[in-house]
Amino acid sequence: MERWATFDCYGTLVDWDTGIRSGIEALLGAEHADERLERYHELEREIQAATPGASYREVLTLGLERLAAEEGVSLPEGEGSALARSLPNWPVFADVRPALAEARECGWRLAILSNTDRDLVDASMQAIGVPFDLAVVAGEIGSYKPAHRHWEVFGTETGADPRGHVHVAQSVFHDITPAAELGIPSVWINRRGEPEDPRPAETLRDLTGLADVLDRLVPSA
Repeated sequence: MERWATFDCYGTLVDWDTGIRSGIEALLGAEHADERLERYHELEREIQAATPGASYREVLTLGLERLAAEEGVSLPEGEGSALARSLPNWPVFADVRPALAEARECGWRLAILSNTDRDLVDASMQAIGVPFDLAVVAGEIGSYKPAHRHWEVFGTETGADPRGHVHVAQSVFHDITPAAELGIPSVWINRRGEPEDPRPAETLRDLTGLADVLDRLVPSA
């Protein structure tokens, strides 16, 4: 049986908050940055739920424009797309590359299930520097997590045995909750230090030690 570990990308492997915060601060100022970041996340979820066929570039642009409008700030011409343009340069968490490399060495196949576009996730995978066997992206399937479509497409394209599949992610809303609904064991990467949640099979602060956790959940044959 092949063993598959699927991953959310932004927030789990790539530092989504730092990338978005940097763009918001550059255009709206550093004051109230924490509140603005949280509000941006709320707006993004609303946009994705309302327009599941929109590209992630469009979601990023609409989210930033709506945030600026709420703050009473006029964005400079052409700067509505600033977040989308910056995404390929968002930093990869330092623990990611060694953890993924170790998982591959242990025989795990790796896939990304991401609320993004193909060229954007391709740029991020190149920055991560560890090969992935598959990436399922919202821009190609017309659906955003927490809807279940990413996992359905993954299953169809890989024929993966559910007994050998573990999902790894930071976002409870986008990933841990739907994985639980689908009966997929998950590893919650609780980078934000949020309150404990009973739904993931395991919880880690970052990806350090991930391969050992994966092997414990699905031992090699």
